[in-house]
Amino acid sequence: MKKALLIGAAMLSTAVQAEPLDIERIFASPSLDGNAPRALKVSPDGERVTFLKGKQTDYERLDLWEYHIDSGETRLLFDSNDLQSGEEVLSDEEKARRERMRLSGSGIVSYQWSADGKALLFPLGGDVYYHKLGEKGAKQLLDTDVFETDIKLSPKGNYISFIRDQNLFVKHIESGKETAITKEGGGNIKFGMAEFVAQEEMGRMTGYWWSPDESFIAFTKVDESPVDVISRSEIYADDIKTIEQKYPKAGTNNVLVELAIQNINNGARRWVDLGEDKDIYLARGKWMPNSETFTYQWQTRDQQTLELRAYNVPSEKQNVLLSETSNTWVNLHNDLYFLSDSDQFIWASERDGFKHLYLYENSGKLVRQLTQGDWVVDNIEAVDAKSNRIYFAGRKDTPLESHAYSVSLDGGDISRITNEGAYHSVSFSKDASIFIDRFSTINSPAQVSLNDASGKRITWLEENKVEEGHPLHAYMDTWTKPEFGDITTKDGATLKYRIYKPENLEKKHPVIVYLYGGPHAQVVTNSWAGNRGLLMQHWVDKGYVVFTLDNRGSNYRGKAFEDPIYKKMGFIEVDDQVAGVEFLRTLPYVDANRIGVHGHSYGGYMTLMTMFKAGDYFQAGVSGAPVTDWRLYDTHYTERYMGNPNTDDDAYTASSVFPYAKDLKGDLLIYHGMADDNVLFTHSTMLYKHLQDLAIPFETMDYPGKKHSIRGKQTGIHLYKTITNFFDRNLTPEQ
Repeated sequence: MKKALLIGAAMLSTAVQAEPLDIERIFASPSLDGNAPRALKVSPDGERVTFLKGKQTDYERLDLWEYHIDSGETRLLFDSNDLQSGEEVLSDEEKARRERMRLSGSGIVSYQWSADGKALLFPLGGDVYYHKLGEKGAKQLLDTDVFETDIKLSPKGNYISFIRDQNLFVKHIESGKETAITKEGGGNIKFGMAEFVAQEEMGRMTGYWWSPDESFIAFTKVDESPVDVISRSEIYADDIKTIEQKYPKAGTNNVLVELAIQNINNGARRWVDLGEDKDIYLARGKWMPNSETFTYQWQTRDQQTLELRAYNVPSEKQNVLLSETSNTWVNLHNDLYFLSDSDQFIWASERDGFKHLYLYENSGKLVRQLTQGDWVVDNIEAVDAKSNRIYFAGRKDTPLESHAYSVSLDGGDISRITNEGAYHSVSFSKDASIFIDRFSTINSPAQVSLNDASGKRITWLEENKVEEGHPLHAYMDTWTKPEFGDITTKDGATLKYRIYKPENLEKKHPVIVYLYGGPHAQVVTNSWAGNRGLLMQHWVDKGYVVFTLDNRGSNYRGKAFEDPIYKKMGFIEVDDQVAGVEFLRTLPYVDANRIGVHGHSYGGYMTLMTMFKAGDYFQAGVSGAPVTDWRLYDTHYTERYMGNPNTDDDAYTASSVFPYAKDLKGDLLIYHGMADDNVLFTHSTMLYKHLQDLAIPFETMDYPGKKHSIRGKQTGIHLYKTITNFFDRNLTPEQ
């Protein structure tokens, strides 16, 4: 999103005069993020690190690379252009799945190792490729006219499995024999597929699970017939498509879900009894290492009860291993880890107010709590059975940075193994002896190293240091480093903020408050913020103060910090953002009469609520893809926080934007993707009509054919310019 300034050798050299960071340059290649790889994995045999990396000429086109640990050699494994020529064509199901997984780019966007580390599998353009180490090239395994999704390698690497035409298939790699596990899929019936809310709101992207010994597959049967069909228009530049979509709006029927376990060898199928209440969620599935017991997480419709259940295949009996309850909601997580060398497992719980780790017997008996304190665990990373230690990511030192820690399975002291002053994302080897550390700060893009289990760096995988030759280096002379701080609300809550200050503080400046504000998200972190962070630098260069605050309801501060939004979305969040503006008003360089607000999705909703409910504090706002009435949003997300509209209708009315729209005082711009299947375009069109009926002027910018993320380089340039131009017109920055 910036003028293509001096792309090429000149851009890579030291600038004699500091270059302005314009919007076109943010989206140009080479990426200002540098060339740090993504999707980094240590191979199961611990001999190499594999990763995806964009091309120098197009950072969104990804190839598969490897770094061999012993030799220190880095080499390109597969160039996506060599395997696929022409434009990538994806099915609607795959497009939607990638949108839910937040997979961006083209080419090789994901891959997986076989459990023995001898083979790789990756999808590309509707086909799937299989590469066996030591052999040349990649073998195309599915050469059909039908698009397959959710393709997996079986645990021992003998099969691939996939979904085709709403049925589950397996294919033996050596013989090429293909077997349909199910044949009855079609229409409203889907086998092995995660329903919409499972993908979008539960983070469950699959509906089937291999047993470790490859003898069984557990899979779901989803019946969508109870779900209401909504008709929505996907408006493209030259076409309007009417989509009939099964979309479970809050308070309406969900899918009916069943669970089966099938023997791969003889086809025998058993159905697991999920109970008399059919209006439930199947949130997770996982086998125990013995391949005899399948566990699944069963959740009530109101999400106040979550049970970990275990089904034993030989005996066909099941029991509840543990139960989590809450008078608001129980958060889902992916932190169930079965220890292969003992009959124990690790489980995460927020029962003491913060997410911590607990050790259980496989029978469901609690052994001990492993971590505790007024801080949260992010997730389990690895377990070293030899040293009896568990490695996890968490926020013990600060909620602004994620670090890797270790603790004994016997309990005791916790050791931090990553360096302070950066935000770390780690990936351990199978034996937990080494790990990949991808870390960044708010001022420096991601760097990647290979470390031993103590945290000592073995080698750089991508140092990505911002020095002469790095694409970002030309902008360092005018780079603004933000400051972090705390404010205390009138009722005693501590809120974290980040602030960018223009160079000249002798005069008053307008402010752009960038926010999200919703649950399961955090904006104020000491981590590289990508294009959004670069846009903030552009705004500061223009003379804006840029301020961000994480209000109550957001993530990584404990359950008590989240709970105030229960059945009252749009209340405490607005109060906290107002507290942020009251803090801004105390700063001598802030013009209290020129404060704008901007956010996307929940941030778009928050922009509307702050503009409508706190118009004396916010003079201009840009709302992106906003929720306007929670009755229009899906069941699992909305009912988790707002209850059921059939019993909590008043709460839904109070948390919608419509009762407050009449109080709009400032200037407002709303933008939305016209093919959004997440926050439907209807949210915005209803508000357009409402504001028009009130004869209140506002501006709009809608994007034909774009979904919720509004992706695309040129579209991104246009969007960032539209937002910036709006604030320039209404807040008039002066450098």
